[in-house]
Amino acid sequence: MNRYIQQAVCYVLLYGVLTMLITRTTMADSMDSNQFRIRYSNINFGSNDGTSTNYDLSTTNGQLAAKEFSSAGYIVKAGFQYWHSIIPFSFSISDIGIELGSLTPQTPSTATTTLTVSFGGAGQYQVTAGEVGTLQTANGANSIADTTCNGGAQTCTESSANVWNSASAYGFGYNMSGTGIPGDFVNNTYYRPFPDLSLSESPAVVMSSSSITTSSQSTVTFKVNVSTTQAAGTYQTLIKFVATPSF
Repeated sequence: MNRYIQQAVCYVLLYGVLTMLITRTTMADSMDSNQFRIRYSNINFGSNDGTSTNYDLSTTNGQLAAKEFSSAGYIVKAGFQYWHSIIPFSFSISDIGIELGSLTPQTPSTATTTLTVSFGGAGQYQVTAGEVGTLQTANGANSIADTTCNGGAQTCTESSANVWNSASAYGFGYNMSGTGIPGDFVNNTYYRPFPDLSLSESPAVVMSSSSITTSSQSTVTFKVNVSTTQAAGTYQTLIKFVATPSF
């Protein structure tokens, strides 16, 4: 039996994206000078930022119609501070250099990293992921294919996880566990392959929620399994995680 020892290294890079609303031309004024700055977006007969040891209340008063108005080309959130978030959006990855170690044929190797999101907007957030090519050697001569899980009735796709627990099912894929993950990751045996961004495939949503959170966490488990005919070498790829909030 031909037994090679391989080293597979997966590097994870983070790209943060903030969704911005671009509208048509509007009229506005900055209410400040060298001596003052008015922070409130709507000045009528009253506005204030009231605090005590037990509360912090930010208010504006006087608008006759306080709600969101929209039409083709614009959105107006009028009458009050429509959503005043005290939780800034943030996204972090616990380990951005994932090392899968020396691989033994038909013996799966796994490694994990944790995604953490803080979100306080009125909309929702989502985190997407995709690979920049398959696991491959530096010269591109050899590669490790993406997993299809156990195959047959247990075949997985980029949008649908399935069981991957067979030692004779080869490839590279990932599992998700934790908060805000897709429902097809039923347990820790369910995996998907990453979409290949180098082939213009759309990234997959791996976390999403409309709930306010100071620390929503999920764990990504990377898994690779190779056959006895896999060529020796150092294999690597890049995984892009993109976190996008909407307000």
